Amino acid sequence: MLHLRLITPADRTADVTRLLEAAVGTAHLVVLPGAARDPAGDLVLCDVAREAADELIADLRELGIDETGCIAVENIDLSVSRRADHAEHEAPGESADAVLWDHLEDATHEESTLSATYLAFMSLATMIAACGVVLDNAILIVGAMAVGPEFGPLAGLSTALVRRAPRLAARSLLALLIGFATAMSVTVGFSHLMTWFDLFDAAALEAPRPNTNFIYQPDEFSLVVAILAGVAGTLSLTSAKSGALVGVAISVTTIPAAANAAVAFSFDEYRQAWGSTEQLLLNLLGIMTAGTLTLLAQKLFWTRQKKRAKP
Repeated sequence: MLHLRLITPADRTADVTRLLEAAVGTAHLVVLPGAARDPAGDLVLCDVAREAADELIADLRELGIDETGCIAVENIDLSVSRRADHAEHEAPGESADAVLWDHLEDATHEESTLSATYLAFMSLATMIAACGVVLDNAILIVGAMAVGPEFGPLAGLSTALVRRAPRLAARSLLALLIGFATAMSVTVGFSHLMTWFDLFDAAALEAPRPNTNFIYQPDEFSLVVAILAGVAGTLSLTSAKSGALVGVAISVTTIPAAANAAVAFSFDEYRQAWGSTEQLLLNLLGIMTAGTLTLLAQKLFWTRQKKRAKP
């Protein structure tokens, strides 16, 4: 269940309460007249089944509540109520399959914000991966994958394409391009510094490296894994199972490929630099394409679910 907290102008409260009372999957309606001060109005509280929330929020936005008041949504960890059980039962579909599009757009908007923290995580992840590349250490590579925040902008791009949101698309693309450009530039400098300290050398990069040579040798499996990871990552976002994102992060080779390209470039090893760049582009393309197709499939599936539920 989800908890809705609405601030409504006094002259729209009756419309809102009628909407909530008639909506499928709602329970525990509370109206507190005059309780809101900023903006001034009434406070309306209501619980709603997750699978019915997206349509209800869209109806509230049609009433202009998002502009004249406020629509806040919170997850309910536990609701011990027969009325809540009935509301979930009467709502169409399963809660795990429901997509809250406004929540997804807001979440990906936040995750794709170009900030100092985002650039710091990108750069740190790439430098960790650079150490893993030179040492041929798979553990460092996995750690770098987990630290990298690049899935946020990729999910933002997929969401923007499905929602036709050009501003979100531009924001996500900017974060992705500047993020990788900054991280790779910082890692080139880091590589030169480590070489000056005799910690990096070209011989280590050119060695066989059985644990990490896949990073600059893309093949069919690179695209297959990227597509599967894109599907899994998108499902984890839309179903609110964020724990799965860690598994997604350590299954794609974006950050390690960027790191290997940067280190290879610092040693004028252009064959590896180009191979790593191919790996990077393949992974980015696979994740974004899979994420977009997954969202489209979910949108189509949920539309059919709601049509079947209507009498």
